[in-house]
Amino acid sequence: MARASGAPQDGGYDYADRCLVAALLAGIAAAPDAHALFAETSTRLRRIAPFDAAVWVATDPINGLTTAPVRIENLHEGGCGTYWESELFAEHVNLFRDLARAETPVAGLRAMTGDRPSLSPLYGSFMRPRGFEDELRAVFRVGGRPWGQLSLFRARGRDSFDATDIALVDTLCTPMARRLRGFAQPTATSASALIDTPGMLLFDPAGSLISINDEARHLLALLPPGPSTVTPCGIQISLPAWILSTAGRARLAGAGARIRIRTSTGWLVCHASCLRDADSRSGPTVLVVEPAKASEVAALLVAAYELTSRELEVTELIARGLSTGEIATRLFLSPHTVRDHVKAIFDKVGVTSRGELVAKLFTDHYEPVTARNTIRVLDAS
Repeated sequence: MARASGAPQDGGYDYADRCLVAALLAGIAAAPDAHALFAETSTRLRRIAPFDAAVWVATDPINGLTTAPVRIENLHEGGCGTYWESELFAEHVNLFRDLARAETPVAGLRAMTGDRPSLSPLYGSFMRPRGFEDELRAVFRVGGRPWGQLSLFRARGRDSFDATDIALVDTLCTPMARRLRGFAQPTATSASALIDTPGMLLFDPAGSLISINDEARHLLALLPPGPSTVTPCGIQISLPAWILSTAGRARLAGAGARIRIRTSTGWLVCHASCLRDADSRSGPTVLVVEPAKASEVAALLVAAYELTSRELEVTELIARGLSTGEIATRLFLSPHTVRDHVKAIFDKVGVTSRGELVAKLFTDHYEPVTARNTIRVLDAS
């Protein structure tokens, strides 16, 4: 039923494999959360197109950077740093950011390099020392935005990933992205565990953590579980891979980098910036972790529900209680056009009234964000 290696003799899948593919797609649609999505999809996929190791990653849909959660299979912690850093500092073959814009967001290393995997820095520094001879990469995207990415590795002795494998994983990309996008849609959360003072982490020019404040420790404790690295400078804290990659991106690009991360209590935003000395040489990197502001939440809502910028404007005015006529006047639109926008918004968000829309988008999500910065005053007169 499952292929030991390579494509079957007829170049496609038999009836039993097609049944497995149908079950795989059904499992994606029914996954209760991102962790289960990665775990169950990996198990089912392995039965059809075997692989020896894998990295499943959720990404920030705004910029494509790695965020939480992350699932790593059959890779020891010691080699994870090389994998994460390859995209930022060394890799130039099958870059995830290039696949995110490609016509087909899936590619095999050997297929792409004409069976010359040594063209990839990752092959020499990470794959070959661990006995891996091929990698298949994919970006889970929908609506032009990347919601996740995948690396599958095959060990020495297996056939390379072929066109059938690429086509199979390609069929998963949009369903996986839609499910991950669904998990980003707001749900009722509690803001009580979040704090107002931002967390701060300081990395030296080599990328090692050298200082951290108590607020950062508190906020990092709220992050979902995932692969982490212990700081080499004696600070007793494990840093998630997505924190390191964000700081690394800022250090590499010499510009700001930011990601958004969903926690059990709401959204956090991590933004990093590389400092420079008087001669413009790269110095330490500062990373700030803090609860997401309303503007960050708005960007996520646009991505999660595929709202256009105009639809977001209409949504915000609905939340403020403006009528159709008032919205039309405010946005210089006709009432008919506003009604068309409202219908499109209802369809995308899955509601049937303005009250439902406000409850789903504002009451359940914006309100916990804004409540932390609200001061209530009672008139004593």
